[in-house]
Amino acid sequence: MTMISPLQNIHSVGSYGNFENKTEDELLKISELKNLLIVQIVQYKNSSIKINGIKLNNLQFVNETQKVVANENLRILWNSPNNWLVVSNKKELFSEILKNFNESDFAVTDLSHSKAIIEIEGPNVKEVLKKGCPFNFNIFRKNMCINSSYNGISFLVDMVEDDPEKARIFSLRSFGESMYHSITDASLEYGYKCI
Repeated sequence: MTMISPLQNIHSVGSYGNFENKTEDELLKISELKNLLIVQIVQYKNSSIKINGIKLNNLQFVNETQKVVANENLRILWNSPNNWLVVSNKKELFSEILKNFNESDFAVTDLSHSKAIIEIEGPNVKEVLKKGCPFNFNIFRKNMCINSSYNGISFLVDMVEDDPEKARIFSLRSFGESMYHSITDASLEYGYKCI
């Protein structure tokens, strides 16, 4: 089965907005991330399993607000109490997840085809995020994530790097184009390059 990208009809390579007379380092870079494994893991209330005893790809699950644990293959994002989003470029990790999280204690759901992911990188990432979301992005650092809304669209944002700033924005596939338009409109002032 071929996956159809949520943004394939609107994401066009090129430079936009206030990009003239700026170097590559001064521009925002916007891209769509595709073909990632995205799995939601929710621990049932009646489960007696201790989450800090479970590791995935040598990463320890933590039940700490806005916390992300990561390595080169995997990011585990805290989504809400006893609820995590696992994001990886290794699709074969799904079988390991199913082995580690039994169905009597956890609900495991593959969301890979239900999300649009926009990656934005550059010197003004937080400024773009501030334009549509009420969260205080001045305190937002690498390996933090939040659930909120951006111009009325529910989204999750994961801060991947601090220097240069790099964030991944997750929205439902059905709102992907609207989210993309909101992010690119907010980026026009700084100039951006779609890659």
